Amino acid sequence: MNILIVDDHPLFRHALIQAIRQGLPHANIQETAAVNELYSVLESGAEPDLVLLDLNLPGASGFSALVHVRAQYPALPIIVVSAHEEVSIIQRAIAHGAMGYIPKSAHPNDISQAIEQVLEGDIWLPKNLPHHLNFDARAADETALAERIQSLTPQQFRVLMMVAEGLLNKQIAYELEVSEATIKAHVTAIFRKLGVQNRTQAVLAIGALNIDEQKI
Repeated sequence: MNILIVDDHPLFRHALIQAIRQGLPHANIQETAAVNELYSVLESGAEPDLVLLDLNLPGASGFSALVHVRAQYPALPIIVVSAHEEVSIIQRAIAHGAMGYIPKSAHPNDISQAIEQVLEGDIWLPKNLPHHLNFDARAADETALAERIQSLTPQQFRVLMMVAEGLLNKQIAYELEVSEATIKAHVTAIFRKLGVQNRTQAVLAIGALNIDEQKI
């Protein structure tokens, strides 16, 4: 059993590892702290059996990483692990393809139960939620945007996240170790796939997947 934890807080990664060991003592656990590290693992060919994914990550914008990973690896089970406990955010996570949602305040027993249930192919949600989630209009409105994000290649997604961070083409080219012309080609393709005409519109589009209230 190979489980990948994606969270930029070392203390919480340690807590998750302890909770996983409680239910799956022989699991092979790998840790990453950012979206680029997540893609490096997935693109290496060592696809895990389960990903535990934080929502507030370096290199991501709200639900963007969940949306894109779900598109690239449709069979990979993903559980969102987050400090956000609002029902609306949990609804949006499930709508975008998460198979479970674990609040960071959850008891270790709940974490073990969630992992076991998702690995069996079921969806796990916190016990205090309604049995049947009614997805609000905002979640429905995000569907078209999510589909456009899913159409991006992994490299285009990386470029889009860097554009959202305010980096210029030459800065992105330096970071990704490619030519500026290559980045310009990626940006053009991104604009076409997102249905936008400039960087500002692209940033506003990806912003629709943000989480309203930032928490640690």
